[in-house]
Amino acid sequence: MLQGNRCKKEMVSIDIAARILKYKKSIVILFGIIAAICTIAQFFVSVNYNMVDYLPEDAQSTKAMEIMEQEFDGSVQNTRVMINDVSIQEALIFKEKLASIDGVSDVTWLDDAIDIKTPLEIADQDTVENYYKDNKALLSFTIREGDEVAVTDAIYELIGEENAMSGEALDTATSQKMAGTESMYAAALLVPIIILILVISTNSWMEPVFFLTAIGVSVLINLGTNLFIGEISFVTQSVAPILQLAVSLDYAIFLLHSFSDYRKEIEDPEEAMRLAIKKSFPAIAASAATTFFGFIALSFMKFEIGSDLGLNLVKGILLSFISVIVFLPALTLLLFKWIDKTQHKPLIGSFRKIGSKVVKVRFPSLLLVFLLIVPAFLGQSKTDFTYGIGEHPETTRAGQDVTKIEETFGGYTPMVLLVPRGDVVKEEKLVQELEELDSVTSVLSYTNLVSSVIPPEYLEESITEQFYSENYSRIILHTNAGNEGDVAFALVETVENLAADYYEEDVHVLGESVTLYDIKTTVEKDNVMVNLLTVITIAIVLLFTFKSISIPVVLLLTIQAAVWINLSVPYFTNSSLVYVGYLIISTVQLAATVDYAILFTEDYKENRKKMSALKAIKKTIDEKLFSIAISASILSSVGFILWITSSNPIVGSIGLLLGRGALLAFILVVFFLPAMLLVFDKLIDKTSLKANFYKEK
Repeated sequence: MLQGNRCKKEMVSIDIAARILKYKKSIVILFGIIAAICTIAQFFVSVNYNMVDYLPEDAQSTKAMEIMEQEFDGSVQNTRVMINDVSIQEALIFKEKLASIDGVSDVTWLDDAIDIKTPLEIADQDTVENYYKDNKALLSFTIREGDEVAVTDAIYELIGEENAMSGEALDTATSQKMAGTESMYAAALLVPIIILILVISTNSWMEPVFFLTAIGVSVLINLGTNLFIGEISFVTQSVAPILQLAVSLDYAIFLLHSFSDYRKEIEDPEEAMRLAIKKSFPAIAASAATTFFGFIALSFMKFEIGSDLGLNLVKGILLSFISVIVFLPALTLLLFKWIDKTQHKPLIGSFRKIGSKVVKVRFPSLLLVFLLIVPAFLGQSKTDFTYGIGEHPETTRAGQDVTKIEETFGGYTPMVLLVPRGDVVKEEKLVQELEELDSVTSVLSYTNLVSSVIPPEYLEESITEQFYSENYSRIILHTNAGNEGDVAFALVETVENLAADYYEEDVHVLGESVTLYDIKTTVEKDNVMVNLLTVITIAIVLLFTFKSISIPVVLLLTIQAAVWINLSVPYFTNSSLVYVGYLIISTVQLAATVDYAILFTEDYKENRKKMSALKAIKKTIDEKLFSIAISASILSSVGFILWITSSNPIVGSIGLLLGRGALLAFILVVFFLPAMLLVFDKLIDKTSLKANFYKEK
């Protein structure tokens, strides 16, 4: 049966090769047309920068937002502006100008909290200083979702350089502005580095162009076909194209290296390509399958930024596989003379005799990894995580403005509480308890701003509509607990519990800190499921690839050890890590770097059929070290360049973890994996189907 499956694979690859050779011109033209259409189509794909939209529908903040949108016109305030050197009257005039900007709503200031017709000296000073302090006025308002860039630009024009703005909407606008330029900057740095690496690894100046063309076409098609999805997340836009390029470039390298080898033996290029496709098809398919199923695990995340990225990468891997198997052979056969004309001598020497040196340190390598693996596993589970986009660098205006505002007025995170309408006495007691909480600076509600003794029915709707709807009463809390962290999340729980004591289950809380609290609880549940699914699916692929029970365990332990060591670094360096980046990279690193272990082990198994374990390991290291180093250097370069160029903490953390993870995987595959294969050689022989290992007489 196994022989039959192998024959089927060979027949499939031979049939594919025959059809490609027959229609090579048509294939190149077709792929060129599709890539051109998709290049244009990608500009019509909308990008979503709002992390709230990726929470599951049953998340508390999602349900609370839906209820508030149904019941009230206003939304949670998401921006603040500080105006320097203004009087009360000047601040009121500025408030009117701010409210007149299209996209700005719910502007609140001191006049909404107290009666400013009375002297400020007799008003509650804590309340006054939340809005007006040292002749500086602080106004809070809402910016319409989807128009953050245009509206914040208009506000900057109004306030000038001397005043300051901060808030969630400004964070979104800044991310949108930076995303496009940073992607271009990353590509401008990355492409020359990849070309340099590929030039070193080949004997022709044109081969790297063929590699990048084949994968570049698949990346463009992937970006264009996102139009059928509707929209993608900002994480997908920033990470997916570069990650697809780095992960699938190996497929093109496998095929063209095989083609080059056959051309030394066979004069007819078409016959050489037919044999190259036949030989490299199983290796490319196995490599693509492990990455494919690894990325599929991301698609099961309830926090849908992960599933959005997973779907995009799965689509990208399929397109890269098709491009390498179909488009690249056709392109190569049309233009192979360019490869011949641009041949050059190897730019780097042979890696011979490195295997014998690596084997000498096999026992220290085993000991070191086994000493590190337990603390690394424990450390990566105790890292201090953040869940939002994070803070802007101090070098940017957004970062400087946040500092200016917080120096005068302190931190500010608004929170909205919705409770059932009707019992004014109960509402007044709840508001009094909320006002006494340490992290709450002020509370705005009908009972403390109007009066608990005046029925709302006797007042104009313009006065009551911001606090009462048909079914709910709205209470607005101003807090200084920050938008995330232990204090902020404890406050969310406290407010929920206090309200539940009065109204049982029909209470709803929303705001940035509530959203991040929901993201925290959602992604923590995703973590176990995604990691387990990744390991299981890749293990199944490895099981069928090697027809062995022990080899998948050895390979997964090698790569998983690299993942744990990588993810434990923030804990041991006492630094925080963006949790979304942690969750994504724990899957991506395993899926993307297990190829190194597969490539090494496949070659080792073939060598082991002809010689002893020690000789087979030495020969495998000598032959495969260069290929693995090239692949790892490309993936590592991609990661570090994402980290260097991105101002978005989520994208930056994914880049840093990916760059460091690729290097660690390379080191463990070169030093730890050979030691494991030697130690468990007899077990692998016994637990592998038809291993046929060489046995010394």
